Amino acid sequence: MSATVGTPAPDFKLPSTPGEFVTLSELKGKSVVLLFYPAAFTSVCTKEMCAVGEDFSAYESLNATVLAISVDMPWAAQKFKAETGAPFAFLSDFNKEVIAAYGVVRHGFAFGLRDVAERAVFVIDAEGTIRYRWVGENPGIFPDLGAVKAALAG
Repeated sequence: MSATVGTPAPDFKLPSTPGEFVTLSELKGKSVVLLFYPAAFTSVCTKEMCAVGEDFSAYESLNATVLAISVDMPWAAQKFKAETGAPFAFLSDFNKEVIAAYGVVRHGFAFGLRDVAERAVFVIDAEGTIRYRWVGENPGIFPDLGAVKAALAG
């Protein structure tokens, strides 16, 4: 099953740093951008997180909370966040529950690795409904961030 436009966003609670968690349902009242990415420190993932970080004021002006999600361990996610300089939370879905709930599991990745996040973007409105969904056909495809901002502007 995958999360689709017009349906309620599956709720989750994921660690942002060791000992700290972000719960999606606690963010109601603001739009949320979920950036699913396959693996920390890879070239396209780095490019995507840096691009969003460099344009972060645009997301803030649209009253949006940005969350990056991967199956990397929380410590790796935080190291990646620090390296990119991104001003938003990086969450660890190490148990792969959220990528399953959103239908964005990439079963085959590089070097025989399996079951990482697809490169995907979801925009969730202030009421918790999915308003935009994009899933890349391969992990090397970069999302259209202009379309993400347009979905936020509604």
